[in-house]
Amino acid sequence: MSQKKRLAIFASGTGTNFEAIAAACESGRIDAEVALLVCDKPAAAVVERAARHGIECFAFQPKSFATKADMESAIADRLDEAGIDLVCLSGYMRIITDTLLSRYGGRIINIHPSLLPAFPGARAVEQAMAYGVKVYGVTIHYVDQTVDGGRIIAQRAVPYEGKDIDELFTLVHAAEHELYPATIARLLAGEA
Repeated sequence: MSQKKRLAIFASGTGTNFEAIAAACESGRIDAEVALLVCDKPAAAVVERAARHGIECFAFQPKSFATKADMESAIADRLDEAGIDLVCLSGYMRIITDTLLSRYGGRIINIHPSLLPAFPGARAVEQAMAYGVKVYGVTIHYVDQTVDGGRIIAQRAVPYEGKDIDELFTLVHAAEHELYPATIARLLAGEA
């Protein structure tokens, strides 16, 4: 029997996608285990979620490192120690640089709340609503040196013509919570 793939999830906030991925691993929908949470905000709710699932957490204050390169080197060392096969960014609000990409490039994916290449960067849902789009969406892509510009792996449209941002966020999050675990499962099975 082959050993399960090991995932690391990077998150900075509440961790609803973290929860969706961890639950999918625990139920067998993803043939892997979440082995590590990397969090740049030690007080974030996602840290509590990881504890409830018994998942190791590397939570740190970015200012405790002299440089971003030092921080990313420390992260990469933790990924190595945990034997990580795939890194899944999930609301991790930091740009990944060459320090981490040089060691984990091609093994880092991200979820973004728009149909890329439209509305990259922060506040994508708000930008899309202000623009007046009629179809919102979710994109999962590989992480490279560009902001939300890596090769697209999967997308899902979220039609919405209302004006209630909270309602729209609920719809986008529901799409994320289905698409991200399904896409990770397909990637690990060599189908994506």
